[in-house]
Amino acid sequence: MGSAALEILGLVLCLVGWVGLILACGLPMWQVTAFLDHNIVTAQTTWKGLWMSCVVQSTGHMQCKVYDSVLALSTEVQAARALTVGAVLLALVALFVTLAGAQCTTCVAPGPGKARVALTGGALYALCGLLALVPLCWFANIVVREFYDPTVPRSQKYELGAALYIGWAASALLMCGGGLVCCGAWVCAGRPDLSFPVKYSAPRRPTASGDYDKKNYV
Repeated sequence: MGSAALEILGLVLCLVGWVGLILACGLPMWQVTAFLDHNIVTAQTTWKGLWMSCVVQSTGHMQCKVYDSVLALSTEVQAARALTVGAVLLALVALFVTLAGAQCTTCVAPGPGKARVALTGGALYALCGLLALVPLCWFANIVVREFYDPTVPRSQKYELGAALYIGWAASALLMCGGGLVCCGAWVCAGRPDLSFPVKYSAPRRPTASGDYDKKNYV
């Protein structure tokens, strides 16, 4: 029962991390305008993401524009798109694999093979977290490097956006959740007595007198 609890907790963390990764991928807040002057009252704020850029006016009006050409984008944006979308799709595959090998499901017959399937799903989730960290850290490194570069004009300097922090938190949840799923599957493979107790009861059959048989079928 303890190993099953680890798998369920790990799966919940992975699902939350997956949703956070999708949110980070879609938000246009990977880069935010940096206010470097003493007077921070500006007419507009610029946000930049993987798919669009937005301009927020001081009046609260926001206008977003989707990038027209993929080939015209910078190398880091194209790579971040590919890696982030790949991590999201891989997490979807990991979800099906983990559900198939989870102790609370009957998709795979109980035994060492079922534990190996769950272990594979947990490893895929951990891989998703590592894969998502690559574009996040790469993008953050570029933003910080350009921020401290004296040759870059102040009007073109940006700060880390909220989407990066959401992505980092999602990656941490994916890796922690994948680790818990792997631990639960490993414990189940080594200690079958700690696995989820699954019992099947056969339907009771009516007797000749019309009453149901009192025998217990387990």
